[in-house]
Amino acid sequence: MGMFLEPTLVGGLLLLGAVAGFLAGMLGIGGGMMMVPFLTYMLTQHGIEPGLAVKMAIATSMATILFTSLSSVRAHHQRGAVQWPIVRHLAPGIVLGGLAAGGGVFALVKGQALALSFALFVGFSATKMLVGQKASADRQLPGPWGLAAVGSGIGFVSGLVGAGGAFISVPFMTRCNVPIHQAVASSAALGLPIALANTVGYVLSGWHVSAAMPGSLGYLVLPALGIIAVASVTMAPLGARAAHAMDTRQLKRVFALLLYSLAGYMVWRALA
Repeated sequence: MGMFLEPTLVGGLLLLGAVAGFLAGMLGIGGGMMMVPFLTYMLTQHGIEPGLAVKMAIATSMATILFTSLSSVRAHHQRGAVQWPIVRHLAPGIVLGGLAAGGGVFALVKGQALALSFALFVGFSATKMLVGQKASADRQLPGPWGLAAVGSGIGFVSGLVGAGGAFISVPFMTRCNVPIHQAVASSAALGLPIALANTVGYVLSGWHVSAAMPGSLGYLVLPALGIIAVASVTMAPLGARAAHAMDTRQLKRVFALLLYSLAGYMVWRALA
């Protein structure tokens, strides 16, 4: 892992962390969806086998959300946008789903399948966000047990693709008549339990990788994690400020276009 001492790579990781942190604050996405494609590219360019590179990129991206989420949600909370009752009811299911994905299924799935799954889910979410039907006036969030079930699905899928879950939770909440700014803020808060559960799973399921690759902890790439976390935590509050300055249609359009670009890149990587 001495490659992470190269100045150009350090600079690239700092830039990646800064952009991911800004987008995490602005869109509540945790930054994972943006980091996975670029980290995969960086790792493969430095000789790591592509299937393993995808898994390490997903795990490392998820771990950075532990730091980004804290910074982002603090900024949103100060503006009163986080809907804590929604977060509280989704979180238990998210933890269970995340542990199941990160601690078991993740290690069994091929890297190419993970990349394609990532792209399909992200592309679907973008379409629902951009052209989905307007939520009916009487559509509301389900009760506590329903939210827990939805949370388990969010946690499981997030664990497989290394994202904070906003690509599912934001469209879900907006279709249930939660205003987009509150949905983004609440999704930022959900990034913490998602990241915590899945990171524990990645460390345990990838423990065999640590022995073969110095500088890793399970599937986590520690040098990359540290560099990205510093930059993303710095930029997340600025992204949150930008989100509250945008109107609803602008925010939805930016969210959807970002998802489409990431989905396209991951399809190309998987099929290349």
